[in-house]
Amino acid sequence: MDKKNIDWSNIGFGYIKTDKRYVSEYADGKWDDGTLTENDMITMSECACVLQYAQTIFEGLKAYTTKDGNIVVFRPDLNAERLVNSAKRMEMPVFPVDRFINAIEEVVRANEAYVPPYGTGASLYIRPYMFGINPVIGVSPAEKYQFRVFTTPVGPYFKGGVKPLTIKVSDFDRAAPHGTGNIKAGLNYAMSLHAIVTAHKEGFDENMYLDAATRSKVEETGGANFLFVTKDNKIVTPKSNSILPSITRRSLITVAKEYLGLETEEREVYLDEVKDFAECGLCGTAAVISPVGKIYNHGEEICFPSGTEKMGPITQKLYDTLTGIQMGKIEAPKGWIKVID
Repeated sequence: MDKKNIDWSNIGFGYIKTDKRYVSEYADGKWDDGTLTENDMITMSECACVLQYAQTIFEGLKAYTTKDGNIVVFRPDLNAERLVNSAKRMEMPVFPVDRFINAIEEVVRANEAYVPPYGTGASLYIRPYMFGINPVIGVSPAEKYQFRVFTTPVGPYFKGGVKPLTIKVSDFDRAAPHGTGNIKAGLNYAMSLHAIVTAHKEGFDENMYLDAATRSKVEETGGANFLFVTKDNKIVTPKSNSILPSITRRSLITVAKEYLGLETEEREVYLDEVKDFAECGLCGTAAVISPVGKIYNHGEEICFPSGTEKMGPITQKLYDTLTGIQMGKIEAPKGWIKVID
């Protein structure tokens, strides 16, 4: 299939409408067969549950063109499983894992012309999401739902190269100890908007959220997990019931152990010890790893030895290895790469 006439090397990280999207509707206790449609508009009641009580969950993953010309998706089974967990927590019907993966395949195949060529640094971002659509005025779960998947080609998250971020310890809380921080619900991201706008106004790139109970332990940012590197090259990731189980983070831990031979540890990380780490990064689907150069904590400045000009050496190895796997330059662990035939 011929590719669309897009300047692949210069597109940003934003929305571009593609030809087809997938829609499946839930009513009377079951999902319909689902279909692909060209219609990108959604019609719903003014009293739809998603509009009144934010009953919505979502996922994010990417399709790539590999070195050998295949179109692949990275670990969609884990996105499917995470959506199942999110649905259960939000009292929504589960969309089956096998149907989720099939929907991803259908949408990517239908929008093949929008999958950027290998070597451009771009990819096809895939957004599956689910929401309650019938009118609900009393606080209760919806009875009807839509599961949808759309795609959009996106450029590299960092235009002009990766520059370490400057972040601040936030005065806001991201999630309550027994709240929804460990699922991918829209409401988690809505509450972070004021905090990130505030951080940007103050000259920072992101927020570091602490645990809401004691405000002494590192959790995550508004949309990414933390990853630290000790001075003896051990990988340390924060452990908390309020942290989203990032697929990128889990993949990087495997890369660290199985490909780079590094020791890894998931544990509670206290803010007081952050100054002792050699490197710091934020990991997620969009950028894989975003290096952190400085953290500001109410007048205290924490500067990592890796500096503010480029990724630290261990962070760079993790980034290069995982992106090499995604792009087909390095052999992937079994089951990580789904080829779209």
